Amino acid sequence: MIYSFDAYVTAALFDRAGRAAFALGDGTVRFENEGGFVTVEAHDGAVLAAAVHPSGRGIVTGGDDGRVVWSRIEGDEVAATLVAEVKGRWIEHVAASAASGLIAFTAGKEAHVRDVADAKFLRVFPHDKTVSGLAFDPKGRRLATVGYGGAWLWWAKIDGQKPQALKWAGSHIAAVFSPDGKFMVTAMQDNQLHGWRLADGKDMRMGGYPSKIKSLAFFDKGNLMVTAGANGAVVWPFAGSNGPMGKEAAEIGFSRDSMVVQVAGVDALPVALAGQDNGKIWGAHMRSGRIETLKAEKGAAISSLSVSADGSRLAWGDEDGEAGVIAIPAMDTRF
Repeated sequence: MIYSFDAYVTAALFDRAGRAAFALGDGTVRFENEGGFVTVEAHDGAVLAAAVHPSGRGIVTGGDDGRVVWSRIEGDEVAATLVAEVKGRWIEHVAASAASGLIAFTAGKEAHVRDVADAKFLRVFPHDKTVSGLAFDPKGRRLATVGYGGAWLWWAKIDGQKPQALKWAGSHIAAVFSPDGKFMVTAMQDNQLHGWRLADGKDMRMGGYPSKIKSLAFFDKGNLMVTAGANGAVVWPFAGSNGPMGKEAAEIGFSRDSMVVQVAGVDALPVALAGQDNGKIWGAHMRSGRIETLKAEKGAAISSLSVSADGSRLAWGDEDGEAGVIAIPAMDTRF
């Protein structure tokens, strides 16, 4: 199924029911529905960030109107609920945790946390500089924020605390925890990753990229991490207590005339998915080495990729507003 939305696709996601949702630059959220889609008018302006709601029903979006909105399908109707509003600020990053029921978002130099089970709950964590990314740990109890100079770890529900600082010079623009919670990795403005082993704070450089790393994802039960930022997809090993320390990354699907700009992975399998800046999408099985094209048509750069929880479907969107859902091949037979 292919859709033409005529607006930048900020995020292509799947809710817990396996329904695809597309958050767009025109402020709307479009939900897959009976062969077509239904629309939620979520923001007065562009959607800048999105995440699946902690309940698994619908998605949470942040916009340049300063609003955080929960959009979903309720029965035969669409619904939109205001989660928070910070007037005069852009909500550029959103994270959500199904494990803890918490939603986090950035507003300039602040990181905010809300609890879906308590409408009165509010935490605001101030920073000296703009917060450029955030992520929950696997249990949803700790929140990582990143910006210039490194990363900071906060207990997401505790007020008035001093965060644990993970310092590294440069501008950090995104963060992700390994699924076992042992490592945290940030993407940096200067075309590299930086990682920390959280048990002892030991850090690691993960460089060699020719361009900015816009996307990274764990897969294969957390044993592997795939990233964008090169002519192929870059895969790092994370098995064992040392993760990628002292190990080399592998680059797969190398192309001389395009770059990988978005990645995703199948949680339970050694299968990585990559979207290129020429609109093509492919998947690779890390054990067999087989690569299969999932979208051969060229187009605008892929802006978002997401895999359904059961690993059977891939949602994608591009910078020109084209989007779609692709059935992922049966990995054990075709890959």
